[in-house]
Amino acid sequence: MTVGSQRSLRRLAALAALCACLPASGCSTGPPPPIDAQSLAEAQTFPYFKVYWVGTRFGAFPLTAADGKKSYISSIGESVYYGDCVHGKGVFQGGSCVLPLQVTTVVYRRHSNTTLGAQRNALIRGVPAVIYDNGRSIELYSGRVAIDVFSNNLADALHAAALLRPLNAPGSAAGPLAPPIYCPGLSGPIPAAVGDALANLPGRACQRARAAEAELRALTSAER
Repeated sequence: MTVGSQRSLRRLAALAALCACLPASGCSTGPPPPIDAQSLAEAQTFPYFKVYWVGTRFGAFPLTAADGKKSYISSIGESVYYGDCVHGKGVFQGGSCVLPLQVTTVVYRRHSNTTLGAQRNALIRGVPAVIYDNGRSIELYSGRVAIDVFSNNLADALHAAALLRPLNAPGSAAGPLAPPIYCPGLSGPIPAAVGDALANLPGRACQRARAAEAELRALTSAER
């Protein structure tokens, strides 16, 4: 499965989660209520890795749903969902649940970002990140996870990135995020600040990744 397909699945998960929160009359009938205490508690006790959110509200939009251990799929990750259903807008077109904000945390698996299409690399909250989807989406790399911020525009996506903090672990939105322990597969031009961050990752992750790739190329060449 490509990274683009994985991101599409995360968007579709938002549709399912939000529709489940609404009355049986349909997803576009009105906004869902804020998340209930039991669902929030399940998300706050997710055991496998840090899950990120921006708090119980994102501006005017409440947190309306969150994944938990019961619904966890490793290839999709864990998501929190803010806001209501809007008809005929955004990536689904033709009418469906489209969220002002979805934040998905997934354990990072090495891949190239070339499938994201037009994109630019940036340093956000002190960690490497890629801005894509016409500025509506940002993927940040931290610890052993990738954090995907899906929003309606670049300003909202950047604002959400500035508010990110752990849902199921101690932490705050103040200061930088923890650097990734892996080397993200960035594509395209690398700004100097991003290059410096990559060169100083824990355990020299990018240097080790490049050495492993060079060794693999040498072995492949020798077998020909």
